[in-house]
Amino acid sequence: MEWLFGKRITPEEMLRKNQRALNKATRDLDREKARMEQQEKKIIADIKKMAKEGQMESVKIMSKDLVRTRRYVKKFMIMKANIQAVSLKIQTLRSQNAMAQAMKGVSKAMQNMNRQLNLPQIQKILQEFEKQSEIMDMKEEIMNDAIDDAMEDEADEEESDAIVSQVLDELGLQLNDQLSGLPQATASLSVSGGKTATPVAGATGGMTTDADADLQARLDNLRRELLFRSRRKRNNKTGSVLCCLLRIQIILLNYKSIHKYVI
Repeated sequence: MEWLFGKRITPEEMLRKNQRALNKATRDLDREKARMEQQEKKIIADIKKMAKEGQMESVKIMSKDLVRTRRYVKKFMIMKANIQAVSLKIQTLRSQNAMAQAMKGVSKAMQNMNRQLNLPQIQKILQEFEKQSEIMDMKEEIMNDAIDDAMEDEADEEESDAIVSQVLDELGLQLNDQLSGLPQATASLSVSGGKTATPVAGATGGMTTDADADLQARLDNLRRELLFRSRRKRNNKTGSVLCCLLRIQIILLNYKSIHKYVI
């Protein structure tokens, strides 16, 4: 009669109401079954008592009553099992209804989220993120360079430049010593070979002098450029890399010159 007053019952409320009714019926059946079992015990006791007294007619009547009572107990058990089956079906329907409502809510939420997701806007956000990341990396690199420059000691740099100059001077002296010994070795090899050494020495003398002058000029230019750049870019990593490259070039020129004279 609730529909007369304009109140609608939802499926969830209807299932809950039917579930309560089934639970009440199950409890009633349990009470009736318990009462029947007590009555069965009483009938059995009365049958035994009448049998001892010899009242056989009463025993037959009580036996029929006992059979009828046991039959009803069995029916109550069957009815309870059926009610439990219906209750399980209702519980299954409630679970399915809850799952359907949950899926409905999730589908609606997913629809709203997909509607809010704007692919061009997301792409723009990712591009902006990449841009800001690059800016952050550049600033971090600048900060690291500034920290390195602030923590670097100028006295250590001057001392390292002095050591480099000393090493280069020592390499130049060793090169001159090696070059001064090479013509005699070449002449001795020519004499031991049984050929005239004077034309060879005379021919190679001018070439050796020109090559020495050219090599020495190149070494001097590289040394001056090294010192100039090391002073100009003392606190710069690029200047340090150029200095290392110039040092390697000087060493390579030294070894090339030695290899050429040995050959």
